[in-house]
This record gives sequence, structure tokens and C-alpha cells, in this order.
Amino acid sequence: MTGDIIVAGEPVKILYEIEQLPIFQNRMYGSEEEAKNCPKGDVRLVENLNTGLVYNEAFRPELMQYDDQYQNEQAVSPLFRAHLETVMQIIANAMGRKSIVEVGCGKGFFLEMLLEDGFDAQGFDPAYEGANSCVIKQYFSPALGIQADGLVLRHVLEHIQDPVSFLMQLKDANGGGGKVYIEVPCFDWICEQCAWFDIFYEHVNYFRMSDFYRMFDVVYESGRLFGDQYLYVVAELSSLKFPIFDEKKRVSFPSDFINNLTEMNGSQLNREAVVWGGASKGVIFALLKERCGQPINLVIDINSAKQGKYLPGTGLRVFSPKEALPKLPDGSNVYVMNSNYMEEIKQMSGNAYKYIGVDCE
Repeated sequence: MTGDIIVAGEPVKILYEIEQLPIFQNRMYGSEEEAKNCPKGDVRLVENLNTGLVYNEAFRPELMQYDDQYQNEQAVSPLFRAHLETVMQIIANAMGRKSIVEVGCGKGFFLEMLLEDGFDAQGFDPAYEGANSCVIKQYFSPALGIQADGLVLRHVLEHIQDPVSFLMQLKDANGGGGKVYIEVPCFDWICEQCAWFDIFYEHVNYFRMSDFYRMFDVVYESGRLFGDQYLYVVAELSSLKFPIFDEKKRVSFPSDFINNLTEMNGSQLNREAVVWGGASKGVIFALLKERCGQPINLVIDINSAKQGKYLPGTGLRVFSPKEALPKLPDGSNVYVMNSNYMEEIKQMSGNAYKYIGVDCE
């Protein structure tokens, strides 16, 4: 097949390549110089023609050392909290409220929501920094002797280099079965929207719904969430298997994937070019706009942990809305990194600017 090659003994099709992205798009830096000189890595996105899975073939896991400067908490937004409420209801309906384990619970915000809502839940994450006794600062493993009715994997699997083997380990750790809730970014949505700002070094895997139906014989339910940007499945761990490539389910990757990079150009209209959202999308958007000669002037984020810090790659400083908005002339171009937040952002900024939803252009 044209474009198909062999890499590390595996037949793959190269879908997309980009060099020198920050290895952590959510790690914040204390100075512009440090942010510009952050560690970087290449992305070579491939479709594996044995398994059908999509991943970054150039990924180097030894680079990924998380620390307390990593800030990916989205729950400061009321809209995202509403999304988490939806997820909580899906879990309650599919798994019940007893014996729930969240694997990779991060800073513990969602686990706290579960506990406050009456769930019998525990979290596992070796990088957890809080003091909740319901979180065990270890990886979930058979040695712990804990089995749950349901495991929760929210935005974990895209970070794991060998996701099927990881799921196999979780299956063994949980006594060979149990239900699992998996939520990941939706690669179909990324392709549909030509969302080049949603390709990150940190995400080694990019999943489609069909991947999970080839991984599990039993899927209880599935769907898309958060404006179709995320997909979820509730599946039976005991039915897990290694996926097999299906010619009918080949990736349909757009040939014009990155064409609108230069088309979304507010800076040529003599306006300030502002990014609202200093998280993953904003980091990549600002970096690639800078590389094509259309630099961003200002970054705004409501997360206080990001404010006053600098974005990896560009070294742009992150401002609070209170600090940034008085600096902006009416009519400035505000690139909204996630259109789910469009109305929330318009309300916060008095609807005084030209708002450009980058994921709905």
C-alpha cells in the first residue's frame, strides 16, 4: 500500500509529522527564557496496520518526568464541572456507587466529586500531592490486594505507550474482570475538525471509537462527550483482547489537516491577537502560529495556577482576565481555544471583541 512502511518490525502508515513540540504542553515555567528552552520532542503519527491503533512512533517515554509545575486542572470552569457531573452520572448508572477505583486520579478533583456524591471510591496516583486518605500514592497493582467493581480511567490511556498491555495489567490487578470506564480525546473529532492544535507530544495515543470495539468483546455503552471532543466507553475488562487491524476501519486522515493554520489570521488585520486558554490547545496554537509568522500577543487563562507563568515553546506570559482585558482595545481578535467555553468567555469579557473559535472554523 502506498505510504505504508515498516517501523520497528511493524507495518505502519505515516499520517502526520511535526518536529520539536514541547514534551509537556501543560508544564508551566517561571521565566520566558526557561519556557522557550523547554524540552522538546518530535511527533510522527502512524496507523499500525497490525492493530489499527494510532500513536506517535517517535515518542520517548524516558522524557516524561511529571512534577508539581504540571498544571492541567480544567475544573475551574463551571462548564467543565458540568461535564464531570455528566461523567459521574454515567459511572453511577453503569457501575453503581460502591467499590470504584480511579486509576491515575491526578490532583484528585474528580475523586473528591465522587466522594462528595456518596460514592465508595479510592484513587491511585503516585504523583498525587494532596492529603486525602482515599488516595493511595502508588500504581494500582495486584500486590495491593484491592479489587473494585469498576475502574475509572479519565484521560490516562492517551499517555500510556502500550495501552493494551496497560489494560491487561489493570485486568490482572483487578482479579481478571470488572467494568472499566475509559475517557480519552476523540481522534475522529480531531480529524473532522482538522484540529492540528490537538496533537501533542505528551499524548502518545490517539483513539477512535472503533479501537475500543476491537479491544473489548463486551462494550456496555459508548458515546461522545464535551462537544464531541472526548469519547468514552464502559466495557468489561474480562473481555479485553489485543486488537486486530480492520481494513474497513482505516483512518481517514485529512490531506488538508494543517491548511487552516495560516487562514486563521487575525494579526494581519492590525488587531491584537489574543489566545484565551493557556492549556494544551493554546500552547500548540500559539507555537505553530509563531512559526508561520503570525505571532500571538497575549494569553489569558482563568486558572490561577497558570497566571504569571510562561507557556512552553513561545515563552508567552499567561494573564488573568482582570489583568489582561484592560490592555485590549475593543475589536481585538480573541482566539477561543475551545468553543465549548465561547459563551462563558464572552460573558467574562463583556462581548467586546472579535471571538474566533479555533475548533469550529
